[in-house]
Amino acid sequence: MSAPEELRYTEEHEWVATREETLVRVGITEYAQDQLGDVVFVDLPEVGRQVSAGDAFGEVESTKSVSELFAPVDGEVVAVNDAVADAPELINSDPYGEGWLIEIRLDDPAELEALLEAEAYDALTKG
Repeated sequence: MSAPEELRYTEEHEWVATREETLVRVGITEYAQDQLGDVVFVDLPEVGRQVSAGDAFGEVESTKSVSELFAPVDGEVVAVNDAVADAPELINSDPYGEGWLIEIRLDDPAELEALLEAEAYDALTKG
């Protein structure tokens, strides 16, 4: 299972897709959802919340455990995926598509350069 090339990644297993120059969509990786098992609940932040890179912004609960979600960048949460709140299993079935979590308006687009590229993320998860 290789990470999609067009995305950036964190060591905490979040993915980041650039939507516009200052807007990104965030989710958890296929590797992360596989480790979690069946996702049964997701706690997402309110729209308008400021997040800082590395800070927890929510939780994913599975049949195995509860894991915190960490912001990959600094910015403002401008959208949350209500579909995932209603049907958390979307994270398992389509982690890079319908299973996205939040969208963030970036404080500084240059922060994306600090995130892992697909090759580095694949090396991390195969280690």
